[in-house]
Formats: sequence, C-alpha cells, structure tokens
Amino acid sequence: MTRIALATGVTLNVVDEGPREGEAIILLHGFPESHRTWRAMVPDLARDFRVVAPDQRGFAGSDKPEGVEAYRTERILEDLVALADALGLKQFTLIGHDWGGAVAWLAALRHHDRVKRLVIVNSPHPLVFQESLIEDEAQRAASQYIRAFRNPAMEQGIAAMGLESFYEKTFGGHADLSLIPPEERQTYLDQWSAPGALTAMLNWYRASEMVVPAVGEDAALPAWVNLPFPKVTMPTLVVWGLRDTALLPVQLATLHEHVPDLRTAATAEAGHFIPWEYPDFVIAAIRDFIAETT
Repeated sequence: MTRIALATGVTLNVVDEGPREGEAIILLHGFPESHRTWRAMVPDLARDFRVVAPDQRGFAGSDKPEGVEAYRTERILEDLVALADALGLKQFTLIGHDWGGAVAWLAALRHHDRVKRLVIVNSPHPLVFQESLIEDEAQRAASQYIRAFRNPAMEQGIAAMGLESFYEKTFGGHADLSLIPPEERQTYLDQWSAPGALTAMLNWYRASEMVVPAVGEDAALPAWVNLPFPKVTMPTLVVWGLRDTALLPVQLATLHEHVPDLRTAATAEAGHFIPWEYPDFVIAAIRDFIAETT
C-alpha cells in the first residue's frame, strides 16, 4: 500500500503490484468497499500486468474531503487522471465495479485517449440507467435505496442500527456472507467506523445528478436524456452477475446502441459483488478480452 498525493488535492491509498513495465490495469471499487473489492483478483492479474487499485476518495484510508460537491463524479474522475499521471501511465485498461464503474464510464467518454480498454462490472451505463429509473418499474423499485442514502438522516439511522446490522443489510441480500472471511468482515467494520467515513461514502450518492423518483411517482425523463449522447469508442467488456437485485438485467438490453465495440460476459451464478463472489469468472473474462484486443 502506497500513499499518493494527487494534483487534485487529495491523497489516496493505492495498491500498485505487478511488473513496472507491464501493461497497466487500473481497478476502481464501489460502495461501500475499498481496493479489497479486488482481493481475489489482484494476485492473478499482477502476474502479467501492472495492477493499480486505489481506495477512492471518501473510502477506507484515503482522504475524505468535506462537502457533497467534493464527491461529484467529475471530481472523482479528476482523481483517476491525476493518479495515472502520478504513476506515469499514459494508457491503461480501466476496470470499474459499482460506483467505480460509474467513474469508468465517464472516463471512457471523456478520456478515450487514456483508456485503452474498458471493463465494466455490474455498473450501469449512465444513459441506460437514467432511462430505466424513469421507465422501468422494477428498476425504479430496486433503486429506492439511493433515495434512502441521500437522506441527511441516513448516518443517524446507521448508527442506530449499528454497523454490524448495516453490514448484514448491505451484503446479506446480495451475496453469500460465508464468502467473506472474518478478517475481511472486520476490515469493513473498521473502515466504516472511521471519523467521517459514512458521510463521505454516502456523499457519492448525494452528489449524483441521477433522478430517482419514488415508486408510483409521475416522472418525466430529464432533458439531458434527449440530447445527443456520445458513444463509448474503445473495446469494452461488460461483466454481469445476473442475480444482482439492485441493478437488473434491463441495464444490458440496449447497451449495444451506445457501445459499438461491446462484449458481454454474464452469469446467473453471481450477484452484485461478483469480483469476490466469482473472481475466477471475472478474471477469465478479463484475460480473454485483453488477449482478443491486444
């Protein structure tokens, strides 16, 4: 683990493994995790690639700037570019899960000169997601947790239930808890109990401009959805655990319209946390994808 001070003003904890001269892979985790999302994948990938896995701002041991605006996806994208610059990585394969995938989608759209390949793991394309939040009743219902996380009283609610109950609710409905070793479970609890940790993590949701109507609410598509939207131009692999109860298979239905050079690898055996539920499946898909696009 290395502490790297970025030009954006934040310092991140970063895992940097594998051969220095190897082709670079950057791994971006999501909520409510850390670089440990990739704990079962980094050792394998680092045999052949330079693997960089930061704790993103607001998570684990990385800086937790105050204020919701500090967690806009654009600010976090700036961290990614600054991290690549600090490490001298001109191009890289970018892999993102959950909120890390949201940052990765934006990076692919805005920095196609830096992102050589894109790998998305259970993270929706922004346009497809916003459309589904308005037009798909099941996806809207599945996304009501976002409204809860945006509630200013959420931290007090978590404190009242206790971090162990929050752990059970966060992972219990999405994965087999027996897959999380006791030491990893304790790592989650320790990270979440750090001062300001819960607010920083929740601020990712509060800073998002995604419109999430209540179930049954009469809602129209935001104006930006009807504007021309750029396509993702680099080779892209989308890996999906189909048992994901928060991000439903509707997220895959129209992806090909927005990502011309698209490959998908989906399995009904895994849910949202597929990077550590079924790491071998994800690793094999990534290795095949890189070999095919080299």
